[in-house]
Amino acid sequence: MKLVILESRAKARTVKKYLGRGWIVEACNGHVQDLPTNDGTKNSSKALWASKPGKLPNPPWAWTERAESIIDKILRRAVSSGVDHVYIATDPDREGEFIAWRLSIIFAEFNEISRVSFNEITKSAVTDAINSPRELDMDLVEAAMVRRFMDRLVGFRCSKFCRSWKLRSMGRVQTPTLGFVVNRELEREAHIPIEFHSVNLQSNGVDLRVNFHQSDDPDAWRGDDGKPQYDRTSDGVLAQNAHQVLANSRTITLSSVKEGTVKRKPYPPFTTDTLLQTANSSLGWPIGRTSRVATSLYQSGHITYIRTDSTRTSANSRSEIREIITERFGDEFLGDGVGEQKKKGSGKIQDAHEAIRPTNPKIDSVDLEADEIKLYGLIWARFAASQMSNSISERRRLSLNCDGLELEIVGTASWRTHAGWERAFEGISPSKAATSPPSCGFDIGSEWKLDETPELVSDFTKPPRRLSESSIVQHMKQAGIGRPSTYVSTITKLSQKGYLDKEGSSLIPTENGRTLWLDVAPYYSESTLFDAGLFTTDFTAIMERSLDKIEIGEAESPSIWKDFEDLFRKMHNSALDKRREAPTIRQKEYLERLLEGVEESERSKILGGKSTDELTGAEAKTAIDKLGEGGSVSISASEKQIGLIIKLVDKLDLELSGFLSEMGHADVSDLTGGRGGTASGVIGQLIALDNSSPATEKQTNAIRSMSDDLGISLDEAMEIVKVESIETISKSDASALISNLKKSIKASKRRKK
Repeated sequence: MKLVILESRAKARTVKKYLGRGWIVEACNGHVQDLPTNDGTKNSSKALWASKPGKLPNPPWAWTERAESIIDKILRRAVSSGVDHVYIATDPDREGEFIAWRLSIIFAEFNEISRVSFNEITKSAVTDAINSPRELDMDLVEAAMVRRFMDRLVGFRCSKFCRSWKLRSMGRVQTPTLGFVVNRELEREAHIPIEFHSVNLQSNGVDLRVNFHQSDDPDAWRGDDGKPQYDRTSDGVLAQNAHQVLANSRTITLSSVKEGTVKRKPYPPFTTDTLLQTANSSLGWPIGRTSRVATSLYQSGHITYIRTDSTRTSANSRSEIREIITERFGDEFLGDGVGEQKKKGSGKIQDAHEAIRPTNPKIDSVDLEADEIKLYGLIWARFAASQMSNSISERRRLSLNCDGLELEIVGTASWRTHAGWERAFEGISPSKAATSPPSCGFDIGSEWKLDETPELVSDFTKPPRRLSESSIVQHMKQAGIGRPSTYVSTITKLSQKGYLDKEGSSLIPTENGRTLWLDVAPYYSESTLFDAGLFTTDFTAIMERSLDKIEIGEAESPSIWKDFEDLFRKMHNSALDKRREAPTIRQKEYLERLLEGVEESERSKILGGKSTDELTGAEAKTAIDKLGEGGSVSISASEKQIGLIIKLVDKLDLELSGFLSEMGHADVSDLTGGRGGTASGVIGQLIALDNSSPATEKQTNAIRSMSDDLGISLDEAMEIVKVESIETISKSDASALISNLKKSIKASKRRKK
């Protein structure tokens, strides 16, 4: 028997169909081990781990949620089935290689382990990969590790830093991405509306407008960007007069025609970012929806891998789609092909995978869910279009005049003469292109009748549009701070953490989002240690390129990590020094609470004659020490403390007033705050009661399961924590026992290996 391990169950089901008997195909459900999450234990709360010169840190990789039981199940099945060869077929990218590395260690007891990867889940691709296994690419693994170390260090240190502003977290890529949204909002707020007037009209189906200025007119109307727009004017009377003349005449005369031909090239096949953006603009989908549907299409074998920066496609797939184009549309619809060559200077990393395309171009539609049908059709059309001819249109630039009006009337008539690549989108994107010229012709001096009454527009310029999810992806790509695997998760986390709100398709920074970007992030930009601050797009892009260099073997991972660690330490220390120059929000609020009821003369003495806004951080701390812990002033318990007390009392099914009375307190309003206050004592007592309460069903089930795994009885397990039976074990003893049993299971596995 042979075992293949993939990431998802859907992908595993597809691959199982191709391999048949003699193969076990299992899914690990993504990451199995990673840096330990911050659960309060010693290792999990660390921001970084020490390393020897020339080496990366070696942290204690911890199981991700539910991963240990999943992997144990796969291991047991593999052993009982007599598996002798394990194929690790996780995704063909940096994260997939990291997962493969962890799996190769976990499954090291088997005779043979091979790494295989495929860009599409088709029978031929899977078979070819199985027949051509490769070694683990440790450059990809180390790039993934360094990214983790960077994100961990920034996330832990800076998130703790920003809590002084009552914010949840900061991130190496998330924070500069938030900056795009906040900066756009600032542009909108700074916008000064500029009044304008324009006159629009239509004749013979051609949209026309009045030009109030010539190209050499220094007084031409200018918009927010300072560029002249000749069909607008600030003179309302001039615009009204022009509108009146045209409305009365209803006839204009063609004075000049300039001929031209327009050729529109097709776009290359989709990359991750262009797929997200196009699905948003053409289907109206948020990026999360597009990502989910694309993932489903990939896992079911219909499209190639969806995380890619490349527009390159295989020669065989191009040959197949060109045959279809010839059969369906004719030879005249074949083009030279776009997106086939790697961009100059793009580096190997951008060309790691093909573009997103159908795995079988001969299939132009799929019988799946409605969303999958729509997205597959869009992907197929984009790939087919990339091998088709240019669309061609005839264009006529028109100049007309009207008796009684000295101003020029201009417009453009165009009609498509060859659909080219646009034919691929018939039925997907309705075409609005005219296919014939105006029936009136273009004879100079001919009279054109107006189709309807001219339109007089009087308005003000609008502020720039808010960013949408898809436009943020575009900004991330252009700034070099995002990668295909991070676009969706980065934007999603910003919303989850309360930094962004959504209004329709527009993203708006919350008050916390503005505070993070405008008040907190600059602390890491005011250092002269580096040209760009920690959360600027320039610095983030440099770090992303460094990770790419590790991935393709052009940089040493320990060196990149050490340089970043040293630079971050200096930036962070500089930010801490800067913050000490003024009290934090929490310090100010706490100090103001302590000062409530303090006489003005005493207040002035404590603060040295200053207001709380004028204090330095050190002075605020000194004042708090005088008033607070062990000082002369006690404060009421905070809302957070009272809320926790009520929560714990409800959980333990206690009567609040009776419990407080036993503790010597009349009511929650009498409790004092601060670390040494009576509220802290009440909370401590309630937590102790909770820990001594009976273990939960989940805890007892876990104890039973792990005892079975170790081959010991429940009585033997209870002996470890000196408890008579599982029916009498407390929550705290159960937690200690579960931790002990986990260690025993791991030790047992090591002995077996």
